[in-house]
Amino acid sequence: QVQLVESGGGLMQAGGSLRLSCEASGTIFSISAMGWYRQAPGKQRELVAAITSGGSRNYADSVKGRFTISRDNANKMVYLQMNSLKPEDTAVYYCNAKPPLPGYWGQGTQVTVSS
Repeated sequence: QVQLVESGGGLMQAGGSLRLSCEASGTIFSISAMGWYRQAPGKQRELVAAITSGGSRNYADSVKGRFTISRDNANKMVYLQMNSLKPEDTAVYYCNAKPPLPGYWGQGTQVTVSS
């Protein structure tokens, strides 16, 4: 059974940093590229960063140069280091496979950035 648990969100002033963590269980982690997604109020969920099992990364243009995705294969963890946060980064952040597995979204972690 696949389970994804996100943590690390919070309230931050613009320019600050946060580190999100995602603990993955089941077989999803070992065979999948993993991604961090976010959904802001009134908007569709979007992919912000992804990392393959081999460590290749890609980012949405809106976060490039500010966010860094990483993974710990031994412990089935995925991280998102977020620097230089902007109010437009405010959203609920989720991790999932890339492409995402429907029905396996976790509860997400709220990130709120004040100006």
